[in-house]
Amino acid sequence: MNFEYNTTRNELILAEYGRNVQNMVKYIIELPDLEERNKYAQAVIDLMGFLNPHLRDVADFKHKLWDHLHIISGYKIDVDSPYEKPTPEAALVKPQHIGYPQQRIKYKHYGKTVEVMIEKAKAVTEPERRASMVQGIANFMKMSYVTWNKDSVADETIIKNLRELSNGELQLDENVNLNKVEFKPVVVHKQNNNNNRSKNNGKNRQNNNNGRQQQRNNNGKPRH
Repeated sequence: MNFEYNTTRNELILAEYGRNVQNMVKYIIELPDLEERNKYAQAVIDLMGFLNPHLRDVADFKHKLWDHLHIISGYKIDVDSPYEKPTPEAALVKPQHIGYPQQRIKYKHYGKTVEVMIEKAKAVTEPERRASMVQGIANFMKMSYVTWNKDSVADETIIKNLRELSNGELQLDENVNLNKVEFKPVVVHKQNNNNNRSKNNGKNRQNNNNGRQQQRNNNGKPRH
């Protein structure tokens, strides 16, 4: 008796579509008629989309499926694709390295966004608009501080940090009151369980009292 193992089979090119899809693509390659190949290729495309529904959220969903069809066939399938056929050379091209930002953040708990907003506010010349932006930046800094440290922070600390980050160009009055921000940890209340316990304890006490009263009546001597 002969057994067929995966180690003896051909390697799966795109494992997410399975071996059956790969075998169907291989069958389409060997068909002599172009019209018949197009018909079966469209059926396989529909099956590939059904097997991977998460690809429907990807841009150019159908284009990606047709590209995968050509890749599974080893770029040998000859069908009328609605998109440009991919090439093996294109698959070998590596994307350009994006790189990581090398800018230094002075206060990491405020993030780079606060520094960008401060630079925008420094460029504003209109007094009222600039004062409104500074107030909003300070409130955002306080929220970021509380989120990072999970503790309250004095307004004086925020005002001082704002002055340092803006090199003294943006300032708030010392008596200004920023938005109140507090970190509140999640507390799980077990009120229902406590209520059930209280009800059960009440019922048990009532049942015990009734039993004791009945026992007293049974033990008592009849009066003449």
